[in-house]
Amino acid sequence: MLKKDLRQKYLTLRNQLSSSQIADKSLAISNKTLELPIWSKDYYHIFLPILSKQEIDTINLLSILQGKDKNIVVPKVENDSLEHYLLTDNTKFKNSAWGVPEPVNGIQIEPNNIDVIFIPLLAFDENGNRVGYGKGFYDKFIACCKPEVLKVGLSFFEAEKRISGVLPTDIPLDYCVTPEKIYSFTGSR
Repeated sequence: MLKKDLRQKYLTLRNQLSSSQIADKSLAISNKTLELPIWSKDYYHIFLPILSKQEIDTINLLSILQGKDKNIVVPKVENDSLEHYLLTDNTKFKNSAWGVPEPVNGIQIEPNNIDVIFIPLLAFDENGNRVGYGKGFYDKFIACCKPEVLKVGLSFFEAEKRISGVLPTDIPLDYCVTPEKIYSFTGSR
C-alpha cells in the first residue's frame, strides 16, 4: 500500500481509539521496550506526544529512562529541522503550533551523541520501513546521527506486509515495538 494511503488508514484507526485504549496500549509498549537489547547505551532521544493526534503517550517510557538514570534528549522544531535538548529538572516546555511540547531552551545535544532514538510513526512494514506525517523531520535527523544509532519505532498497530513508494532518503527502523510484539529488523539487512 502507498504511504499516503497508509497515512490516512492509520490516522483513522488511531482516531477510533478511546483514551483508555491509548493509555493501556502506551503502557504496554513502554513495558515491552524493557525486552529490547538497548539498555546499555547512554543518550536516548524520545518524542513527546501530540495528544490531539492520539499519539502514543511516552510518559511511561520517560519514567523508565529516568529510573535507569539515562541521558534523555527531547526534540524541538526549528527552521524545518529538529534540534535536540537534554532533559533536566529545569527544562521548561511550551507547546508548538502543532501541539508538540517542546523545550524552550537548555543544553543542546548534537545528533552524533545520541545512541537510541524512539521514533513516532503511523505505520510500518515487515522490512522496517515506516510512515510518519510526511514532513521528513526524523529522516533528516537520523541522517545526521552516527551509523550505529538504534532506531526504535513505537506503534499501536502491527506491521503491514509492505509499504510502497519508499524513497532512498527513507531510513528504516532497527526495531518496532507494539503492545503485543517486538519486531527486529537488524538481521534482515
